[in-house]
Amino acid sequence: MIPAIEVLYVQSLISRKGKDLQQELLFFLRIANLGYEKKIRIQWAGKNRHWRILGANFHSVASDGREYWVAQAKFKEAHEDKLPGDIEFAVYYRVYENEFWEDNAGHNYRIKADSGVRLFSQMPLMILGQQSHLKRNQKYVQIHAAVHESIDPQKVYLHWTADQWKTTRQTPLFCRKNYWKKNNDSNAANPNQYGYGIWTTRLKVGNDFRMEYALACEGIEEIFWDNNVGENYKASRDPLTILILNLHCYQEKNQNFKLQQIAKAIQDLDIDIICFQEVAENWNDGNGDWESNSAKIIWEHVGKPYKLYTDFSHLGFDRYREGVAILSKFPFLAKDSKYISDSDDIYSIHSRKVVMGQVEVPGMGVINVFSVHASWWEDGFQNQFENLRAWAKSKHSSEVVASFLCGDFNIKAGSEGYAWVRQTQEYGDQYLKATSPDTFARVFSGQVLDWKSDLEHDGRIDYIFMENNSLLNVMSGRELFTEQDYGRVSDHIGYLMSFEPK
Repeated sequence: MIPAIEVLYVQSLISRKGKDLQQELLFFLRIANLGYEKKIRIQWAGKNRHWRILGANFHSVASDGREYWVAQAKFKEAHEDKLPGDIEFAVYYRVYENEFWEDNAGHNYRIKADSGVRLFSQMPLMILGQQSHLKRNQKYVQIHAAVHESIDPQKVYLHWTADQWKTTRQTPLFCRKNYWKKNNDSNAANPNQYGYGIWTTRLKVGNDFRMEYALACEGIEEIFWDNNVGENYKASRDPLTILILNLHCYQEKNQNFKLQQIAKAIQDLDIDIICFQEVAENWNDGNGDWESNSAKIIWEHVGKPYKLYTDFSHLGFDRYREGVAILSKFPFLAKDSKYISDSDDIYSIHSRKVVMGQVEVPGMGVINVFSVHASWWEDGFQNQFENLRAWAKSKHSSEVVASFLCGDFNIKAGSEGYAWVRQTQEYGDQYLKATSPDTFARVFSGQVLDWKSDLEHDGRIDYIFMENNSLLNVMSGRELFTEQDYGRVSDHIGYLMSFEPK
């Protein structure tokens, strides 16, 4: 039976930097996930026997569905005898009406002051502070592990992969006697009085998107493992997120508020790439008015580090330069714009220009993104899509890992225009794949004759189509700017999708 509470390890250090001494306490727990509303507290006392309560916070999800929680506290004093010193503690866990205690069978858990790390699990070795997230531009990962002398460690190493075990790597860890002095200005011994030594290494992950790893220790007679309860430890970067939204060409009431609301959602959700359609600015005799450009206004509200690329197609609503835009968190490696329609008459609504941006996503590679506002089927969609498809193909190269056609295509799901995209067998509807994978498989398999019936209640005309040979997978899809989610900002809703490498 899985216990409700496991005390994995505790750390106690006294740092001697500066005028005041500082004692740091850290408690690392594994908790059974018995419900959403949890309260986890450390009840502890130092050498003065004064009992205190310290709240724990969620750290990460364990691979078996349990959760890691951590509690930390720091105390500063001019004299060491005023610090908490040696401590004892127990753990309290409340979820709904259920309460649990873990107090070491009534004896409480204990750790000496300035002793480093003490493990309380049955394992003789453990990775400390499991890292599950890689920052976008992070190139190295520092790994720390505690290993007990009783297993007579001859060789400690990480067994790891960055390509889902297609290839494997081994990286050694080292135990240095001055570890605590160097890292925390502490007098803790390494190994310490409990027999635990801290072993460390620095992994070079470079531009890898994800890594999976386990800790191994070769003793004299056997190999010991910490492999996260058989599931290995995993760390990855954030997925690529792309939003598509038609801005409705300055036809909205409370327009300024809605533009600010779009910027707020981009900031709150930390969206990487945004493709806008019906971007508008004042016509001004065809010369435009940059200060009134709706994509520019959103960009100014969002701020750094985003880059904007926009271009106009034609006169819209008899008073605006109407066009498309790409807002990107990543710098543009290349930009281009092109009419995909036969007409390039700026006074014709049938003149349709697309903007293209190429960016490099850390951990993934180079991608091409096209922001598209195509005509209806009867107004030339078929020819426009063929021109777009040929253009996207010409922009593809061996370094490009994915090509995205994003925006308002003016073709209803299941319609004649949608069928045309499907029959090319080059692009797939990513929102459908993310939210209805079985339906996606039926529609895009090319083997189901009545596939249109699967989409008869799907009223979308806005899509992200990804080229089928792309090296990315869609992971999630959601509607944005609905009545329940940031409010309506246009006559279209937005679609936000996330992608990871295959």
